[in-house]
Amino acid sequence: MKEFLTLALWDACLSAIPAVGFAMIFSVPPRYLKYCAMGGAFAHSLRTMLIHLGMPIEWGTLVASAAVGLLFVYVARRQLVPRPVFTVASIIPMIPGKYAFNTIIAVMSMNNEGASPHLISAAIENGLQTLYILVALSFGLAIPPLILFRNRPIV
Repeated sequence: MKEFLTLALWDACLSAIPAVGFAMIFSVPPRYLKYCAMGGAFAHSLRTMLIHLGMPIEWGTLVASAAVGLLFVYVARRQLVPRPVFTVASIIPMIPGKYAFNTIIAVMSMNNEGASPHLISAAIENGLQTLYILVALSFGLAIPPLILFRNRPIV
């Protein structure tokens, strides 16, 4: 258990770095960078914990991005800042770079070596995994404001 907590803390610290870097690229004021770091650490750590508990990565990503969306609805109101300032930077550590990279490698290998059932399968599997994770990130950020700020009744 102690090892898991140590790895989770390490994961949180490393996940804060790309969130802050992305926020700095898009000129987020320095006083808000700590919120972006905490959001990135929280989101990635939550997703990692959910995956460790047996949830598929797509559903873990959806839950983590929705949790970040809900959390920053409150924080953004208190700080009088638009919500995407925090939420977009916070989900950057969950971008599926490994799956996208493996997709491109499989496609490039098919170009060089010719198509084989293994390469086609790898390209399709990794490409769909990338797509599902990106859709989960998008829906996870979009759902909380749609539910919380709905002015009309659903029916």
